[in-house]
Amino acid sequence: MQSIKASEYSIYFNQEGYQMLNAWISDSNYSKLFLLVDEHTNEFCLPKLLPKLEVEIPIEIIEIEAGEEMKTISTCVEIWSILSDLGADRKSAVINLGGGVITDIGGFVAATFKRGIDFINIPTSLLGMVDASIGGKNGVDLGNLKNQIGVIIPPKLVLIDTDFLETLPQNQMKSGLAEMLKHGLIYDKNYWLQFKNLNELNFDDFDTLIHRSIEIKNEIVSQDPTENGIRKALNFGHTLGHAIESHFLDTSTPLLHGEAVAIGMILESYISKEKKLISEEDYCEIKNTLLAIYEKPIFSKKDQESIINLLIHDKKNEYGKVQFALIQNIGAIVLNQSADNELIIESFKEYQS
Repeated sequence: MQSIKASEYSIYFNQEGYQMLNAWISDSNYSKLFLLVDEHTNEFCLPKLLPKLEVEIPIEIIEIEAGEEMKTISTCVEIWSILSDLGADRKSAVINLGGGVITDIGGFVAATFKRGIDFINIPTSLLGMVDASIGGKNGVDLGNLKNQIGVIIPPKLVLIDTDFLETLPQNQMKSGLAEMLKHGLIYDKNYWLQFKNLNELNFDDFDTLIHRSIEIKNEIVSQDPTENGIRKALNFGHTLGHAIESHFLDTSTPLLHGEAVAIGMILESYISKEKKLISEEDYCEIKNTLLAIYEKPIFSKKDQESIINLLIHDKKNEYGKVQFALIQNIGAIVLNQSADNELIIESFKEYQS
């Protein structure tokens, strides 16, 4: 697959990616490499990566536990301390080998250690490939509030190796798929339509779909790196989705990021319909497509109240007002939209009908 040029780095694919990775490391004259992994990528992905690293500099492995609950400042402190103890300096680099949690926290650790060292993202989950590793957003959660602490600093290189997906559980594949579906809804109707017959896709088709999804995100981010305008389009489904994910984070039934975003996209599509931005037909198409893929949890009145209360912490809010990115026909977006609590509650009621 052809490489994709971002504003300050490039995204390479499969075998070419390893060639460019080794060339970058050689040309950069790093003093030491630190590979950040979790226990899953340490077992399943690191053995695939290490033989392909043609480097003569020291390599250290830093392993953390897997899971969203590890995306905290406390974990960062542990990693910063390990980097310091192992002699990391300003010419060291971090390679983040893992899903969205690893690339988010690894990028944040690198961007802040000694006021910033280089980092490279090698995402191993579908969500990491099409979303988390692209665009330079790095950070951690604050309690159960998603991504409240962070920076926008781009990696030096992103390597997408779709072979890593062979080890990914189905629920994690579905989580990443939600972001791909979102890219079609906000930017490219023809891309959205390619997902209408998921059962007919083969792996080669899916590689092409992953490439296009990354292209879409990169095209949006390149226009607005610091999210002052069009990059807010990527938040479709996330205003309510993040609140839903946060609400369930500390319960016995936590939702994966993409599962929560899929629900958020249905709810926010309903809000779009009620604001006359999309038709009833488009709304039903979106809802039915997503419900065919994702399970439908029950939201009690107490759940809904908690989720609405969490909306005030959303990063997109301005002057104390909740801001939505809503779709205006499939394939287009309208920014900075408001919705009162009554309409949000109505969207939950319709979702569960």
